[in-house]
Amino acid sequence: MNGSPPESASPVAAVEPPPIAAPPLIPEPELAAALLPGTVAPESAAVRRRAVSMLLAAAVLWSLGGLLIKWVDWNPLAIAGMRSLIGGAVIALIFRKELKFTGSFEQIGAAVAYAGTVILFVVATKLTSAANAILLQYTAPIYVALFGPWFLGERAQRTDWLSLAIIMVGMLLFFGDKLSMDGYLGNGVALVSGFCFAWLTLFLRRHRTESAISALVLGNLLAGLIGLPFMFQSMPDLSGWIGLLLLGVVQLGLPYIVYALALRHVRAVEGILIPMIEPVLNPVWVFLMLGETPGVWAMVGGAIILGAVLFRARR
Repeated sequence: MNGSPPESASPVAAVEPPPIAAPPLIPEPELAAALLPGTVAPESAAVRRRAVSMLLAAAVLWSLGGLLIKWVDWNPLAIAGMRSLIGGAVIALIFRKELKFTGSFEQIGAAVAYAGTVILFVVATKLTSAANAILLQYTAPIYVALFGPWFLGERAQRTDWLSLAIIMVGMLLFFGDKLSMDGYLGNGVALVSGFCFAWLTLFLRRHRTESAISALVLGNLLAGLIGLPFMFQSMPDLSGWIGLLLLGVVQLGLPYIVYALALRHVRAVEGILIPMIEPVLNPVWVFLMLGETPGVWAMVGGAIILGAVLFRARR
């Protein structure tokens, strides 16, 4: 015994776990969107489903227009102007604490495009058949698909073009027996209305980080001022005023609020393709309320449109 402490067995070398990388402060999709100009971060599935549901709800409310406009016995431009004044008042009342009028390019552009959409469609319906006006207005997705990459950095996908082609075939079948070559001026106005609708969608999508709702208030005010001179030729009766209130609140104000909010979370092309069920629903309300039965080809075309829109909405 030499007094020295006994030698112990050599300790097993501890194996250190590999360092854990700190999670990035910004998730990769959002980081890519921040670093790459024109790249849009994908939305979560739940958020997108909610936005798609909002777009479908907006289309349902818009589709009440044909029935409610027939309800009101008044000058069409007066109807359009009063509808916009009521709708603008509703939007301003709901979002009175959030309104911010900046006069930005996007805000003014959205307001002008909005006024052009709602006024020119009424004029087109006056100058040509309702079928022509609806079909030509819904050329809007073509413009969104063409200008979206340049204006928003959002490129249309193959499925977008395929959905659009199928929907247009369905539209031709749906309105086939009502389309006419008469009313060239009205057809031209309807095309311009579709162009305005496309740019409204593009401007609202680009304006999504700011108060797009404020642009809707400005657009409604502008449309109301355009229709104002036609309001003094006569006045609607009590029943007409009820129809105007429904038009302003239910058919215009609320759906455009929903539409603008939904466009924050879907691409512009999706935002204008999914509401294309509106023309199909319009005669459904007329059938339920007035008993006007659509023809066989109209029902076939409507089924094609509904199928294409619902397929696009599920993607």
